[in-house]
Amino acid sequence: MRILFVSILFLSLLFTQFKGLNAKAKPDRPNIILIMTDDQGWGEIGYYHHPVLKTPNIDKMAVNGLRFDRFYAGAPVCSPTRASVLTGRACVRSGVPTHGHALRKQEKVLPKALKDAGYATGHFGKWHLNGLRGPGVPVLKDDSHSPGEFGFETWLSVTNFFDINPVMSRNGDFEEFKGTSSDIIVAEALKFIESSIAEQKPFFAVIWDGSPHSPFVANDHDTKGFENLDNKSKNHYGEIVAFDRSLGKLRTRLRELDIAENTIVWYCSDNGGLPEIKPGTVGDLRGNKGEVWEGGIRVPGIIEWAGHITPNITHFPASTMDIFPTIIDLLNLPDSYLLQPVDGISLKPLIRNEDVKMRDKPIPFKFLKYGALIDNDFKLVATNVGQGSFELYDLKQDRSESTDISKEKPKQFEELKRKFMQWHESAQNSIDGLDYPEGKVNDREPESHFWVDDPRYVLFIKKYGSRPENSGTVKPKKSRK
Repeated sequence: MRILFVSILFLSLLFTQFKGLNAKAKPDRPNIILIMTDDQGWGEIGYYHHPVLKTPNIDKMAVNGLRFDRFYAGAPVCSPTRASVLTGRACVRSGVPTHGHALRKQEKVLPKALKDAGYATGHFGKWHLNGLRGPGVPVLKDDSHSPGEFGFETWLSVTNFFDINPVMSRNGDFEEFKGTSSDIIVAEALKFIESSIAEQKPFFAVIWDGSPHSPFVANDHDTKGFENLDNKSKNHYGEIVAFDRSLGKLRTRLRELDIAENTIVWYCSDNGGLPEIKPGTVGDLRGNKGEVWEGGIRVPGIIEWAGHITPNITHFPASTMDIFPTIIDLLNLPDSYLLQPVDGISLKPLIRNEDVKMRDKPIPFKFLKYGALIDNDFKLVATNVGQGSFELYDLKQDRSESTDISKEKPKQFEELKRKFMQWHESAQNSIDGLDYPEGKVNDREPESHFWVDDPRYVLFIKKYGSRPENSGTVKPKKSRK
């Protein structure tokens, strides 16, 4: 009897161990982590030889992954880019033309697709897709556009940028934290990851940092080496140091958990760099955050997938709009998860190290009165879409966009204008809601507004209104800009 019991116990333990290993090693269902910084410019990276900033962990990730030297945010500001990640579509299509607008609930989104595919889904950090403006505050439990409403089962989120010692919302319950935003959300994401492993489920974790966005507050040890900079720049770069450290902790823990070879880690920034930070944030690119010049939309971008991606540097133009189509393709999920028309493409051939030289679909941008269309080496810039004011640049020869070649390349110029206006017409159909089964936009979508004017935050203002990050925000509406 004892021998039988020991045999059964042994077989049970063996089966459990085999089952656990099998769950960790399925190549067709890799874990996925999307990481995004807030206002980190293309030039704010160690591997681009920044004059004062060192990013050893980002650099290691680049050495071990696929580094994009031409990776584009979906827009030159934050909320639209986040919408493009979740939809695979240009931001204007989904109701997020600029910051502080709500992502339409009629959109098909990545977290819901992965949840349906059996993934545990978690969001950690900045959300900014629920229509609220102003410094980040905890997302309310009953918010109609919370991360939970878009497929995230677990979320620890704030409405916008956040910094040291934040107040955050865990699935609607407020919690106070101590430490930098980067350290906090990576630590919380790792708890989610470890819980998912214990449940033998693949996971999808979105880590959207609040750094290095203003108000620029870094710990003293993170500002070492920046003493000769002005206070704003010193703290801005200190926040990137903190992010880089937290990224290192994440990558180390993935290896310790023995899941690095079955985990895709995709890192980028949400828009270009800031103009007031010195030394500069965008390298030799033209423009900054809020502009469709390269400095406003070209950002750092790396995909790491140990054992699956051959380390490489690519000049292939790619975008945050490509994230959803790529993941769908890698997981062999049906295209029906994507709402048409989709502006992104699958980057699976690049990830598989195939020889892909040309992008077959241009990358489109529409922001306020401005627009752009990136067609491989050529870039059309609309300085005023309504007035039909366009310029043309050859990014291979002139990435600083110093010389308009529209007169030298009239045929190319006219063809790109035609493509842009064709896309613009399609985007207008999306804005009008023609992509949805209803043929119109749901009239219950929230209007963009400051959270301080939202009556649901009255109690929050009483308790937390005097915190430093809310300085200048909690005041009468008429005096607030």
